[in-house]
Amino acid sequence: MPSDLRNKLEAALVMAVNLALQQKGSEPNCELAVVFVLNHTFPALSDYHRSQVNYDNLLPVLVDAAFFSREGLEQGYWLGIIDFDVRQTAERRFNWSTTSVSFRKVTEIKSKSLVSALGPLSRLIAHSIDNVQDPLLIVHCTNKIAGFARNLSTSWRQNKLSELDPREESQYLDQETISKTLPVLLQLLRDTMFAAIIALRSVLGRLLCDGVLASDTNAPALAMQSLHILRDTYFISHRLGLTSSSQYMFVNFTAVDVLSRYQAQSENFLESIRPASLGRIPPHPLDRLHDLFFLNTAEHFTLTVSPRLNQDLLFNGAAPYIDPQGDPRLGEIYEAAHSVILAILAAPQNAEVATRNVPFYVETLLQSFPRPLAARQFRLAVKSVVRIAAPPSPIAVCMPLMQAIILDLLRERMSHASEELLPSDPDLSKESQPPLSEKAVFLLSIIDCLSFLPVALLEEWLPLTAELLHKIESPAQKQQCLQRFWDTLSNGEMDVERAALCVAWWTSRGGREHVLFGEQPEDGEYTMSGALQYDSKL
Repeated sequence: MPSDLRNKLEAALVMAVNLALQQKGSEPNCELAVVFVLNHTFPALSDYHRSQVNYDNLLPVLVDAAFFSREGLEQGYWLGIIDFDVRQTAERRFNWSTTSVSFRKVTEIKSKSLVSALGPLSRLIAHSIDNVQDPLLIVHCTNKIAGFARNLSTSWRQNKLSELDPREESQYLDQETISKTLPVLLQLLRDTMFAAIIALRSVLGRLLCDGVLASDTNAPALAMQSLHILRDTYFISHRLGLTSSSQYMFVNFTAVDVLSRYQAQSENFLESIRPASLGRIPPHPLDRLHDLFFLNTAEHFTLTVSPRLNQDLLFNGAAPYIDPQGDPRLGEIYEAAHSVILAILAAPQNAEVATRNVPFYVETLLQSFPRPLAARQFRLAVKSVVRIAAPPSPIAVCMPLMQAIILDLLRERMSHASEELLPSDPDLSKESQPPLSEKAVFLLSIIDCLSFLPVALLEEWLPLTAELLHKIESPAQKQQCLQRFWDTLSNGEMDVERAALCVAWWTSRGGREHVLFGEQPEDGEYTMSGALQYDSKL
């Protein structure tokens, strides 16, 4: 096509779009035609003609068309009506039939012109957010998307399918539901969530470089709304494994970083998403999923919120999930709860909270291994507690013997531990986790802590660690512990003072012989061969 003709067509299209947007109230739903045409032609427009679009008029229309219109996602209420068609069969399984009214509604929505092109439409929304002139329109549209996400979450709770943990679906759902109807629904929900994420990515990107949106009034509000949207769509993103996507992580961490600058708003947000049953594990899978989101998010606010909130909300919210006798199926929430508690203990302003709770947490850790805590999780938790208790931390001031007590407890547990190999961690590949026994894990935990001990305590524990090394009978396990011990001594984990002590112990105080051959150094000072004895008459 000749360039002149192409320019005329593009200019005419943009002019028609702008005029139609100005007169969108003249006929009901006339703006849907504009959205449909622009969604399919926008990629073909030149940058110049794209810049001529009136994005202030376009952005609200796009958001309404995508999430609320009869040609879009219809506010998400259709998710709740599925409940009426989920029925129990004679085999005591639940069936959602392909002939049901609700499934036909889902397929109808999925085939609509705007929903089938939701990917390009969400990118057009994001482009409009990037180019809109009135920043407050971005706040308005973010609130609209948050309302849609809230409707979606509420509708999902009203659905019997939300009462099933994904790991139990093969047990409670029939084959038709698992293979035909549910995958169609999940695909639609996946597209819906990504549309919201793509829009939020541009919202937060604009916030970072826009003075109005970055103000103390708008910035925390946008960050909170973004996190609320992530929470309300978490039943989709978590189930489909989308929380590790780059766009999701950008939205999540940017919103957290922005909100963490404001203590009052951060505390209000955490209160608004507090666990429904604080102090106990809720029976509903959706509530447990919201608790997981709460824990994963709260971990980033321990430095921001007050010690009172750290104790009353964050610690008490995580406490039920670290019960050693808890449900082993809640492994992910269990690990998130441990992460929150470690973050609470490490926060400088939580000295009193940490002092009060460290003994309880250490006891819980020791009771939780080897089940439900895996070896990797146990070693990381012990190492973190010992690091937190290292001088000059407030815990070290209040409880100066805490590090020594933890190491003594590990040594005591090691003396009664088994050398049978533990099951492998399902979260790690077999190549990255050599098989370990319970006894070896306790010794490795001690070795992991050596870098954080005061010099006097390190001097005491170097020979003790060497002695424990020879109490492991399995050659393979012993070699792994020996390699880790050598790495700790030689690979830069120690600071200068500790490293100097390690060198002296290894070279001139019998450390090498003790580690490699099990020969303990003799008491007393070392002297050169042929030196004068104390009873010499010379």
